[in-house]
Amino acid sequence: MGAIRSAEGGPLRRAGRGVGRVLRSPFTGAARGVRKATHAHGAGESGLGKLIELHAVNSAGDMMITIALASTVFFSVPTDQARGRVALYLAVTMAPFALLAPVIGPLLDRVPHGRRAAMAGAMLTRALLALTMSGAVATGGLELYPAALGVLVASKAYGVVRSAVVPRLLPPRISLVKANSRVTLGGLLATGLAAPLGAGLHQLGPEYPLYGACAVFAFGTFLSFTLPHKVDSAKGEARARLVSGEHRPIRHPRAGKPERNGNNGRQGTQGKKNKKPGLRTVGSSVLHGLQANSAMRMLSGFLTFFLAFMLRVHPLGGLSPAMSLGVVAVAAGGGNALGTAIGALLRSRGPEAMIALVLSMSLAMVVTAAVLYSPVAIGAVAAVAGISQALGKQSLDSLIQRDVPEEVRTSAFARSETLLQMSWVVGGAIGILLPLNGVLGMSVAAGFLALGVATAVRGLLTAARRGSPHPRVA
Repeated sequence: MGAIRSAEGGPLRRAGRGVGRVLRSPFTGAARGVRKATHAHGAGESGLGKLIELHAVNSAGDMMITIALASTVFFSVPTDQARGRVALYLAVTMAPFALLAPVIGPLLDRVPHGRRAAMAGAMLTRALLALTMSGAVATGGLELYPAALGVLVASKAYGVVRSAVVPRLLPPRISLVKANSRVTLGGLLATGLAAPLGAGLHQLGPEYPLYGACAVFAFGTFLSFTLPHKVDSAKGEARARLVSGEHRPIRHPRAGKPERNGNNGRQGTQGKKNKKPGLRTVGSSVLHGLQANSAMRMLSGFLTFFLAFMLRVHPLGGLSPAMSLGVVAVAAGGGNALGTAIGALLRSRGPEAMIALVLSMSLAMVVTAAVLYSPVAIGAVAAVAGISQALGKQSLDSLIQRDVPEEVRTSAFARSETLLQMSWVVGGAIGILLPLNGVLGMSVAAGFLALGVATAVRGLLTAARRGSPHPRVA
């Protein structure tokens, strides 16, 4: 009898294992495909692939929190009340952030050998804050805003450390622009997958996307410690030196040659007595890149809020308000993804020229939309803004990674992120306060983009023709 059961159980077990393999194969195949893509071109050996995967997890968690906040602050009330709620949200979260953000860089500079722990801490903080927010998201109470501020600060801290880590994990055959693009593209793909998942969780209740975000960030905490140990080590790294009008480039003494200052060529130890490099002399490329990116980030914030409110009152063509918002969101997200993909495929190593190009392209598209206002023009503006912001930010990151010394690079990223975030808020505030008139809105956007072109493009093109005097930092 036992032999009969054994004979019968064998085929059943084999059939069960076969069904299990069939059910698992789509997921395991997808996982292998993702791993192959993220680890291509030496990214697996250098550790960049693990950073891409970590950033994908980070972006998925941020998207779930965004869905939960948007449903509470924006979509749950009429347009007039929503404008007041959004203005309150910006004031309560961004005003303290403007004070706290400059501290992020110097604080992280003090833990150069703990970057994995810093990234894990940013993940764990958001996991705990997501749980805290889950109790307040349904009511929209004021206790939601301090938690949202904490999420914002932790997110920016992660972004600062992630940007500073990329050069340490750079494969020999990949440029900084391409590496930044691949990291960003991984985040965008994860965002696209997390958005419908978060929307589905929201159908169960407004707090469920936050539960999902908590789980995602908890997983990200674990992944942070799987990054290579060299992320926490500065051993063997070359350090770029700042260049000003009075000094020529100074080679680091570890290169085997004595330092020379640019005033009289004397050799000695004077270079060792110099103070820690500051951020005011980072070079014209970085400064003009920040000016251009600030203008494009203002455009992003402006379009986010101006079009969100305008399309609720004046939808596109014969579409409903929700469909109009969806069309613009898809255009902006598609443009961002396209810009990131272009950066990943880009062979050029001239980030200055790229920033000047995308800023000028944004201005031309916004001017066209102001003159020929139509639903197609609005969609085109959203797409071009997405492309420009993606390529502009990747190129700015590459300039900072290339031109700013290791000693202050983390601070440079923190301050640039702060400036860009504040620019986004300024653009969003203009979009909230401006009358809901499409032609007027596009004209105002053209105005601040024109100011960005006037202050930044000439300097960027001059720097691109001159070339960077700084060594490539890897």
